Amino acid sequence: MNRSLPDAELDAFVDALAGRISSFDKWAIANTKRLVNAASLPADVEMAAGWDACIASVGRPTTQARLKAFMDLGFHQPGDVENRIGHYLEKLNR
Repeated sequence: MNRSLPDAELDAFVDALAGRISSFDKWAIANTKRLVNAASLPADVEMAAGWDACIASVGRPTTQARLKAFMDLGFHQPGDVENRIGHYLEKLNR
């Protein structure tokens, strides 16, 4: 499924979708997920290389400075920054 919804409609849509999916047979859900993962996830060796690259990039000084700035805004604390992460990330990019 691929669609765009106004923010005011998103919670109700997600709740309805989750409710509908959870009503399906659990075996069918688990096996569908397993088949999708097998068809779409990279091999473990590729996952490890990607993870290593991610961790290396997080350790870079410029990334650390941006993370600090984001934390100073209130990231990982209850409040507006956590509720509207995209908005605040955009502010950091300016």
